[in-house]
Formats: sequence, C-alpha cells, structure tokens
Amino acid sequence: MWRLVLLPVSFIFGLGIRIRHFLFNIGILSSKSYEMPIISVGNLSLGGSGKTPHTEYLVRLLLKEKKKIAILSRGYGRKTKGYFKATPESDSTQIGDEPTQFQKKFGKHITLAVDGSRREGIETLMKEDKDMDVILLDDAMQHRFVKPGFSILLTDYRKLYSDDYLFPAGGLRDVKSAARRADVIIVSKTERMLSPIVRKDIHKKLNVADHQKLYFSYLHYDKLVSLHDFERRNNEKKYSIIVLFSGVANSYPLKDYLRYRCRELISLDFPDHHYYTRKDVELIARTYEDQFTRNKAIITTEKDAMRLINSPYLRILEDLPVYFLPIEVKFHGEDGEEFNDQILKYVRENPRKR
Repeated sequence: MWRLVLLPVSFIFGLGIRIRHFLFNIGILSSKSYEMPIISVGNLSLGGSGKTPHTEYLVRLLLKEKKKIAILSRGYGRKTKGYFKATPESDSTQIGDEPTQFQKKFGKHITLAVDGSRREGIETLMKEDKDMDVILLDDAMQHRFVKPGFSILLTDYRKLYSDDYLFPAGGLRDVKSAARRADVIIVSKTERMLSPIVRKDIHKKLNVADHQKLYFSYLHYDKLVSLHDFERRNNEKKYSIIVLFSGVANSYPLKDYLRYRCRELISLDFPDHHYYTRKDVELIARTYEDQFTRNKAIITTEKDAMRLINSPYLRILEDLPVYFLPIEVKFHGEDGEEFNDQILKYVRENPRKR
C-alpha cells in the first residue's frame, strides 16, 4: 500500500533522471573519455550490491598482471572536501569507509584517491603519475560526466533491478534503461549453488543486450579478524551466541552465514555508512554482556570495522572479543575465467597514451 502512495513521487524523481540522461545523450551535457583504461564499477540501486568486494577482485586481478592501479572513489561520509589522496594514516573521516578498506588491504601496491568530481579526480591522478596503467572508478554508474572505457553493473541476486522501483517507492536511484550502458552485468550475492534454469531465468528478466555479458558471483567468507589486532585471526568453529552489529545496506548474506556458526544470532542493525556514537557502542557492549554464556562473540562487517578503528569509543569494547569478517568475491563455474579474460583484454588493447 505504501508503495502505491509513493509511486507518484518516484515518477517525478524518474522524470528528472530521464531528462538528465537525455541531455547527455544529445550532447548538451558532455561525457569525457580518456586515453587510458578506465573501469567503472557501479549499480542502479541505493547500495548493497557488493561494489567493494568486486572492486577488490579487480585489484587482485590487475596486480597479478603487474599493472599500476589507482582507485578513485567519491569517499561517501568523509569530512574532507575536493581531491584527497590517501596515505597509510588516512582514516574513514578523511576518505570514507570503503576507501579506508581499500587502503588497509592494498595501500602499499595501489594509489587511492577520493574526489566528488570523477573527472577532476581522473585528471589529477593522470598528472601526478605518468606511469598509471588503469583507474578503477568505485560507484560511478551515475557519473556520466566521465565515459569509462569499460563499465560493470552489479545487481543483488535477491533484489534484481528488473524487479525494483525507483526511490522512494523502491530502492533504485537510476532508471532501469541505464543498464544498457554497461559492458558487463554481474548478479552478486547469489547462492553458492546456482542451477542453469535460474541463470537462464535471470538472463531473461534482466533483458541482457547482445553487447553485454552476464556473470554470477557469490561471497566467500574468510576467517574472523580481531578488531583490536588485525594480525590476529580466529579459528573458532561455532559459538553459542553471536552479537552481530552492522551498518550496511544489505546484510542478509552475512546473517545467513553466521546463523550456521551459532545457536542464536542477535542482530543490531544500523543505517548504511553509519558512524557509531558512544550510545551505539555502549548498546553493543551491553547486548554482549547480557548473554548468559561464555561461548559468545561480537562480529561486524569489514566496512563497519573501518569506521570504528579510529573511534574514541572503541575502548568501550577493548576487553571484549570483537571481530570483523572479511569477504571475497567468487564466480560460478567458468564465469570467473571469462570475466578475467574480458577485463584483461580490455586493459591490454587500450593502453595509456603516453
């Protein structure tokens, strides 16, 4: 019922988006391309499709090929303005939570920068490093002032963009027809087992164009990592109680995974990109302490951990077993090999003009 009430607002929102796309399509607003590989990773939804782990997948793939990589992000939630180049000391208040995660994992091997203007960010990166081989644009599907050489569109397996509605009636921030600009569509967060019938049905639902490739990926969870000491891993197989706190758009895969690792899962859900207050952290600690068992733990996402590591309130949890759960992307069947080949072919055939 509430969706019917909000549909007129979504119509007006969609009209504005369509006018903007039309202005780009006829050239009144211009998209700029660059003479070097630019790969965009994005979605049509408001969040939760898995952009961060897929960007990390691309980094690992390109590092194996000895490519010099830069990641350019908007840096959602940061307090800095304009162009900001990350350093080993940068935290989420300077560059945002997702870029902080990239920096912690790959900072020694890549260049990472944030800029609200992707065009200005790209041009600054190119000026600063003449040897840069490829730039990855994080969450840039809607930034049409830049025309990437290769565009990757992600859509959540349980909430395909074809089944969704524009905001506020639904979770889409862009019209469904924008998917046509993508070179690759990845259905993310699927089950680990996926039948050919399901694949075929989704291919039809998404109305994949002839120029596009469709791939399917799922999340692989690594060992728990201590939030107090990133070098310490946890090999505990099962807990009686797990207190999960998270501020991400779609935490259902993590919840599904953790339910198999405990007798009872207690979930504290916060808004996406949430910065934790003293009251929040005290609630987490109190919820843990109220559970009458010794075999218990506090677990969060890697993205949430990036927002907490420099928080003055982390000390409230210092004597408690708090862990985050790293994730990686895996592809089904031959999808991984085909996707890798497609990415590497694009990069090799479009070298930077120096």
